[in-house]
Amino acid sequence: MRVTVTLTRTSDDSTSGAALATRRAILRRRLLGAPRTAEAKLWAFLGPAIVSVIGGILRFWNVGRPHQLIFDETYYVKEGWSMILYGYERKQDSSTGITNNPDGLFTMGDPHIYGSQTDFVVHPPMGKWFIGFGERLFGITSSFGWRFAVATFGTIAIYLIGRAAWHMFRSPVLATLASILLCFEGTEFVMSRTSILDIMVMFWALACYTALLADRTRTRRILADKVAALQVSGRWDKASISGPWLGWRPWRWVAGICIGFDLSSKFSGLYFLAAFGLLTCLWDLGARRAVGVRHFWAATFVKDSLLAIVNVLCLSIIVYLATWFGWIASATGYDRQWAAQNPANQNSGFSPTSSLFAWEPDWLRSLWEYNIQMVQSATDITQFHPYMSNPWSWMLQTRPTSFFYESPTKGQEGCTVAQCSKAITSLGTVSIWWLGTIALAVLLYYWLLGRDWRAGAILLGVAAGWLPWFLYQARTIFTFYTVAFAPYVVLACVFVLALVLGKPDAPPKRVMAGKVAVGGFTIVTVALFVFFWPIWTAQVIPYSHWQWRMWFPSWI
Repeated sequence: MRVTVTLTRTSDDSTSGAALATRRAILRRRLLGAPRTAEAKLWAFLGPAIVSVIGGILRFWNVGRPHQLIFDETYYVKEGWSMILYGYERKQDSSTGITNNPDGLFTMGDPHIYGSQTDFVVHPPMGKWFIGFGERLFGITSSFGWRFAVATFGTIAIYLIGRAAWHMFRSPVLATLASILLCFEGTEFVMSRTSILDIMVMFWALACYTALLADRTRTRRILADKVAALQVSGRWDKASISGPWLGWRPWRWVAGICIGFDLSSKFSGLYFLAAFGLLTCLWDLGARRAVGVRHFWAATFVKDSLLAIVNVLCLSIIVYLATWFGWIASATGYDRQWAAQNPANQNSGFSPTSSLFAWEPDWLRSLWEYNIQMVQSATDITQFHPYMSNPWSWMLQTRPTSFFYESPTKGQEGCTVAQCSKAITSLGTVSIWWLGTIALAVLLYYWLLGRDWRAGAILLGVAAGWLPWFLYQARTIFTFYTVAFAPYVVLACVFVLALVLGKPDAPPKRVMAGKVAVGGFTIVTVALFVFFWPIWTAQVIPYSHWQWRMWFPSWI
């Protein structure tokens, strides 16, 4: 009798387990697409990793050349060292009479260029902290150390874009292709070798984006498993009102930290925070709707979005405040004593002098006032610069930024002709940017008419990095700002190239044609990288060879 009962239970358990596995597989396919093999997952890791190693070699090779501060390195490299010494930015010392050539002294390894006066700056401190860490590690006499941080971030970004593409396209080939395109993208390459802040804006936004994609994959798998269990057990009818909780979602916490670092590198990170915060909530909404949650709007708000406010928005604010620790701990940072001199006793509404905020510690009110001044000052920069450009032209790369240019003559620095050129120009790889321009229209079609979530997610990344600058067309702005959204332009290209490749089960001729087209585009991209290499890395070349690379008058 006992044996019979045991066998019956085993049979029932087996049937229930099979039903659960079947239902789980159906829901996972609905939410995530077809499952991927272990081999595909392995190559989705190895492909981008191998490309990242190649990209790292290219970015770190001779990165200390030229051994002088170029373009805006004159601000950020010296400010980075000031952060290490004092915890905040100090002005160069006018009392020593050396301010006419502080760059030259700093390049020679003389750190005594700072006075006791604090310096007003227009960007938050974290990017300069990262630059300073590289200087601390290798010494300020090392131009390799100046650029170590940006080269590191630029290299890791190559791997991250591959992971982002894997979560989107579920193809190791397309994941590797995304890494290849970013590896050989000119703007990202130059910015990875120039110690200014924009590569960090790109990196931390991309890290947040990739973390949210990982969260999307993980939580949809959890949602499928929980809903399948509820359906098989007969409890789904009641549970379908709002669906299950999805846990603490660790990848969202990672995203919150990353976007906090982004915001604390440049204020433009705020646009990525808003865009990606909205994006992850929309993904939750779509997932709950797809599994049959009846009140998916309310359920998403209560069970997903409220926690997202905590682990993305609130955490990013905490990270932002923490990056000011050097200034907070000081007594002499710029405006550090502002609150002590301006008590919060006014009926002035939402401002640091309002009595509504008298409860805040002085350091927080002072920081609030300082940040207001920083934003106002940054938006008021309107003086003419020969390489300023309009955001309408950025996708086509019609006005790249010259970071560095010298004209060696015969016998100087290996020049063997009458006149040579030695240049660093932040020019994007045009095959990527020109295809990316076309791809935006394709993505818009697939998002609006095809309801393809990937198209919408890529467009949002481009929009967050590009569209806000249209509000500041009168401001002094530059084409190299495109590095912030270059990864999403790469993903846009990958989206179109995936369409060109076609489906694996297409007719053989169609498959071959797709492979030839995509392979040809990749070869052209790498060839362009090789062609423009000299003007990205300050190689000494004949002046006529430099002219070959100036395809349009606006590039000069």
